[in-house]
Amino acid sequence: MTIWHCHAAVSLDAKLARPDGGVDWLTEYPPDDALGFPSFLASVDAILMGRGTYDAVRHLGDWPHPDKPTIVLTNRPLRDAPAKVETRRGDLSAVVGEMERAGYRRVWIEGGGIVVRDMLALGKLDILELAVIPIILGDGVPLFPHGIGETKLRLEAAKPWIKGAVHLVYRRAAPTGNAAQSIPSARL
Repeated sequence: MTIWHCHAAVSLDAKLARPDGGVDWLTEYPPDDALGFPSFLASVDAILMGRGTYDAVRHLGDWPHPDKPTIVLTNRPLRDAPAKVETRRGDLSAVVGEMERAGYRRVWIEGGGIVVRDMLALGKLDILELAVIPIILGDGVPLFPHGIGETKLRLEAAKPWIKGAVHLVYRRAAPTGNAAQSIPSARL
């Protein structure tokens, strides 16, 4: 069974990046052992991302995931794509099925917001792990763009991080048939 895991850093107002895709506000918050990011990345078998995320990662320099099969959802060809990076277009459920049939145990939904929205709509977001950075960007690329339906999550972990940031881990809640479901409070 594939675990679909979104691990992202967001601003306090749930933005992934500035309107131009910039993530300069993250420089003081590098992913590290305190967040378990190296362990998480080691557990990932493949990566799924949108074109905007791919372009933003490429803009930062060398491809950071040379050993991870990566699917980029796009209608445009990639120029000079790194090894193990492929494109897909069309029906996302077909791409998801392809990745599940490939036997990937954990797929990192790296972003962006439209991919997260569409994966939620398919019921294919199992874990949402966030580093929430104490900055309000106001405008930018949202983690949850318009069109996301109601989704209930269960808090599994919450802990303070550096410089006022917090690390949160949510798991998709099992359907209960109840209209209301409480989320347990975290001890910080």
